[in-house]
Amino acid sequence: MSLWGAAAGGLVGTLVLTTLLRAAGEAGLTRMDLPFLLGTAVTDDRSRAKAVGYLAHFLAGELFAVTYGAVFLALGRAGWWLGALFGFGHGLFTVTALVNVLLPVVHPRMGSTLTSAPRVALVEPPGFLMRNYGPGTAVVTVLAHVGYGALVGGFTAPGG
Repeated sequence: MSLWGAAAGGLVGTLVLTTLLRAAGEAGLTRMDLPFLLGTAVTDDRSRAKAVGYLAHFLAGELFAVTYGAVFLALGRAGWWLGALFGFGHGLFTVTALVNVLLPVVHPRMGSTLTSAPRVALVEPPGFLMRNYGPGTAVVTVLAHVGYGALVGGFTAPGG
């Protein structure tokens, strides 16, 4: 097991996760645009927000992968199945607390029940289980994170 394997898995896993979420958006399963959501926390320039958002998401993917790797090392085991389990928990945390509760508190351009007409938000608030972005958003997000975790776990496993 190595943190280098976790970092490599994080790169591949984030690429797959981001691609799955983008494909789900194009297929009409969700209206969530993760790079835009993350990028608008930094800038109100819509096209720049996507570029910044992709960079932020890949950096976060690497940080989470190294964290997964550290936990795998502490447990003394790793594998795609354990990574998938971590990804499931990570996905649940994302759709319940991270995007729904924590992000709106720090995101300066996300709407809320307190947003008034003179202050137009760039980003719609996610709502419970991110349902404002479509009813399939939570399921797609959790499944994409399971895939991410499986890849990080597989790359971190001995011989993986």
